Amino acid sequence: MTSYGIPLLVLATTGSASLTGLAFALAWIPRIAAFTVAGTLVDRYGTARVFRTACLARAVTVTGAAGLLMVLDAGARGATVTVMLLAVLTGVLTEFSYVAAETTGGEASRAAGAGAHRVQSVLLGIDQSAMLAGPAVSGLLLERGGPAMMLGTLAAFSLLAAALGPRGQATPTCVAPRKSGLRTGWATLRSLPALGWLVGGLVVSNGAVALLQAAMPVIVVTELGRSSTDAGLIWSAAALAALLAITASRTAIDRWGLWPVGAVAAATAAGATLALAHTSTYQGYLLLIAVLMAGEGGLTVVLRTLRTHLIPPRTFGSTLAVTILLLLLPYPAAGLLVAALPPAQLGHAITAAALLQAVGLATAFTRLRTLPTRPA
Repeated sequence: MTSYGIPLLVLATTGSASLTGLAFALAWIPRIAAFTVAGTLVDRYGTARVFRTACLARAVTVTGAAGLLMVLDAGARGATVTVMLLAVLTGVLTEFSYVAAETTGGEASRAAGAGAHRVQSVLLGIDQSAMLAGPAVSGLLLERGGPAMMLGTLAAFSLLAAALGPRGQATPTCVAPRKSGLRTGWATLRSLPALGWLVGGLVVSNGAVALLQAAMPVIVVTELGRSSTDAGLIWSAAALAALLAITASRTAIDRWGLWPVGAVAAATAAGATLALAHTSTYQGYLLLIAVLMAGEGGLTVVLRTLRTHLIPPRTFGSTLAVTILLLLLPYPAAGLLVAALPPAQLGHAITAAALLQAVGLATAFTRLRTLPTRPA
């Protein structure tokens, strides 16, 4: 709801495609900066404390924004400032809870040993089930009940997450290194060439995905004349496709191994993005984004499994934060690009991003085939 509902809220409040793209960028720049801090805090204070604190702070933030939007006129400067700040604050707080949850998932995967990809598949299935409902619910609530109802629902989910979060782990499971943070995570990543190449390829691939996420509200609502519910439905359908792909990848990795499944997923994602650059109908976007995110779902299982196998537990939080930081660098750039380009030029930008995605993934998986993907 945070990732897809807030840009829709900005577009509904301001009516500006440029501000929607700018809000997307403003939401991601502090999120990226927050990852290194989040990784260090998780290593130092434990996942439970960081998770609950972030969820409670997000609930307070969106509740305050909902109250302001109820008394401010849509399109007024105060409403614009409110939704832009909301994009920044919710983005930062969501990343703290995300790093905490991912670190817990890494611990569960290490405990599973050779079955780590099965654990990651289940965890991704949980994520994608939420992604299946979140965008569509956000669009529907915004269209039928307005900003207050959408933000109130988001606050309720944040409070529920804090209430149901883990209680037992008040302290970290391992002592963080003295030089924890960006330097430690970066040093660990550089010592793992297989993980480094995969992260590099996915950074380029995420450029295409980020551009589509930033541009889709503008394309669907402004260019195609559809509703915010239709815009949210695209990503809900994509989440369903990704959920099916994640479930299938668990069995596929058991049978064929990590590299072949990753290569097929990469080819699927790149082919779908190339086709997206040449579609101009809502149905085309709905189908092809679903195919794209199915490929991305398979790639994510490969990444998380490799990450679990190779990153030492003592520096997992810090290294996880660095890998996520690198993977999210394209998102603010995509938002700024959408803010700067006329809507009619977005198709050319998507074509260029698709070509870069194909080259980046092909290079990464060519190198990955010759590198060890299990701990020594």
